[in-house]
Amino acid sequence: MKKTLLLAILLPALSFGQDNKFAQLDQLLPTPNEYRNAAGAPGHNYFQQKADYKIQVTIDDASQKIKGEETITYTNNSPDNLEYLWIQLDQNVRAKDSDSKLISVDKMEDFRSIGDVAKKLLDFDGGFKIEGVTTTSGRDLKYAINKTMLRIDLDKPLAANSSISFDIKWWYNINDRMKIGGRSGYEHFEENDNYLYTIAQWFPRMCVYSDVEGWQNKQFLGRGEFALPFGDYEVSITVPSDHIVGSTGELQNASSVLTAEQRNRFKKAATSDTPVLIVTQEEAEAAEKKKEKGLKTWIFKAKNVRDFAFASSRKFMWDAQGVEINGKNIMAMSYYPKEGNPLWERYSTKLVAQTLKTYSKYTVDYPYPVAISVHSKWIGMEYPMICFNGGRPEADGTYSERTKYGMWGVIIHEVGHNFFPMIINSDERQWTWMDEGLNTFVQYLTEQEWERNYPSRRGPAYMIADYMRGDKSHISPIMTNSESIWQFGNNAYGKPATALNILRETVMGRELFDHAFKTYCERWKFKHPTPADFFRTMEDASAVDLDWFWRGWFYTTDHVDISLDDVSWYELNSGNPVVEKAKDKIKNENKQEFIGVPRNKEAIKETVNEKDSDIDDFYARRDIYAVDAIDELDYEEFKKKLSKDELELLNSNKQFYELQFSNLGGLPMPIILEFTFEDNSTEVIRIPAEIWRRHEEMVTKVFIFDQKVKSILMDPFLEIADTDVNNNSWPQQQVPTKFELFRKKNTGENPMQRDQRLKELGK
Repeated sequence: MKKTLLLAILLPALSFGQDNKFAQLDQLLPTPNEYRNAAGAPGHNYFQQKADYKIQVTIDDASQKIKGEETITYTNNSPDNLEYLWIQLDQNVRAKDSDSKLISVDKMEDFRSIGDVAKKLLDFDGGFKIEGVTTTSGRDLKYAINKTMLRIDLDKPLAANSSISFDIKWWYNINDRMKIGGRSGYEHFEENDNYLYTIAQWFPRMCVYSDVEGWQNKQFLGRGEFALPFGDYEVSITVPSDHIVGSTGELQNASSVLTAEQRNRFKKAATSDTPVLIVTQEEAEAAEKKKEKGLKTWIFKAKNVRDFAFASSRKFMWDAQGVEINGKNIMAMSYYPKEGNPLWERYSTKLVAQTLKTYSKYTVDYPYPVAISVHSKWIGMEYPMICFNGGRPEADGTYSERTKYGMWGVIIHEVGHNFFPMIINSDERQWTWMDEGLNTFVQYLTEQEWERNYPSRRGPAYMIADYMRGDKSHISPIMTNSESIWQFGNNAYGKPATALNILRETVMGRELFDHAFKTYCERWKFKHPTPADFFRTMEDASAVDLDWFWRGWFYTTDHVDISLDDVSWYELNSGNPVVEKAKDKIKNENKQEFIGVPRNKEAIKETVNEKDSDIDDFYARRDIYAVDAIDELDYEEFKKKLSKDELELLNSNKQFYELQFSNLGGLPMPIILEFTFEDNSTEVIRIPAEIWRRHEEMVTKVFIFDQKVKSILMDPFLEIADTDVNNNSWPQQQVPTKFELFRKKNTGENPMQRDQRLKELGK
């Protein structure tokens, strides 16, 4: 034990250039301007365009085709004159000459079955068939198609603060999702030869024109999703007469498409806090078998939405309940075939309702009149007021826990997308994380409110550690374009959601974070935010400098690995010879011996000085631990030079611990330490990440306590995503990794089926 106090070593300061992890982000973020200010809010001249649609669409249930006509009214609210207009043709991603097919990377090992080969050889004639682009009076407009984009060349530029209306007529073959995949399409049920349609990206849609990049006309390659302007919709959907349609917007002609009994049930559901069946399973099963002839047209209107989607099938059950959000009643609804039960009737609409409540608390009040969850196999996709979700039980009605939690999670996630990006309308084509990451974060909050200790897949810091310590050649910074991301799920969903959780729980605290996050959502609802707007708002509304955090978590692939390298223990020398010599004696008696000492005691029966008493002199006979009069006089003189406070400090028996830390992963984070003392009491000390601001690789810190420390644990609550916990403790504790010599055979039987079998056996 050392007897003097050594102060913390100061390391040479690093340069404060852009390589510094605590350098400000000014040079990376766009310069604030009249459209987007330095606080992260819309500027005084912020603008956005408006696109209104009037559409008539028909589903041909015999040939699985969609035929449609639309009138688009486009309002130019920008200060610019527009020489041409850009329109998205997302269905062209399935065209035979699609770039998405040409740029996909294949290996022979990918073909593991005949089905894989068949899918590769599938000759599907996808993509929009544009039959006409005309003025509303019928005059042809000049246009050109570039893969997934259509450009209309105007006779004269569309002036600022003016509008134009034009018509587009089209059709396309609906894709079989079960064979070729896709965000939308149809599922065929062979048993009764019925179809369930989940229809999206189904009409030519205006691109976004903004102050950030002009036209967002980056080609749709399949992964980077959608950037869309807000507008009002009136959509007439013609389907077989026995189909039930769920859609974005509010139904306008219920008396024409619903029975009196269904309308009464719907009215009852509006004031019910539990789901009410509007179409029962018995009614849906009867429709499946009967298959009425003829057509019906369902008319829906939606205001201030960025997109429109719908689902249609005679197989649908339909239930609904009312949800109150800040004094406004919202209809939470679900549409599902019998194949979804018993899970869907029991849970779906309740999940929709809870999601609206939790998201409204943390973001903005849900503004739309309805929120819908539609069940279709193997899908999870979102649109304004409606989403398509997977989670299907076995044919016998049983299901595994994985299926249940998968269904819960996907419904919460996709309903949550109403907020990101349907309301807080980020550019998904450019930045996937701005909708998926933020949404996954609030999904985690919702899951925890739904069930105590819900086993969320993403959110807690420790769950991202495996990904972050992985092969950096296959990891992208979060700030990477959607089409270029390695490990899409971890990058765009998991890591940003984890980052926000760490901000909320560790860096900022819940109160500051929640206020700043809600401020961002309120500022940018029904607008087009960018990453810079988010970063700046979070700092502006909290007074917390987070540039180091955005830089490390969003712009690099650094990981968190803080190592507790060394612990040095010091005590103050009180100067009191009685106390200090007694300590030295105990230390000497308890010191470890070299291995030769006990062996020599046995091997050497008698040493020379033990035989010859004349060998030992003054020094050999002296008791170095004895206190004499001179020691006492020296101590009295020493005390006279000290103040009362200084003397009390020397006699306080304070314990000093110098800890040395290394930032092995490169990502600076707070250092959180739990000290356990000799009496088993504990103390947690939280050191902000700024401790690394001048010493990025190694820092030391001195701690002073009233008693001795028994152990130290760093990151005791698993809150900083540390990728190696084996260097987080003193004395060092190794965390074992379990392995199995033999794996249990998978019987393909879920626990519910096993329980049924036990009942049949009478056990």
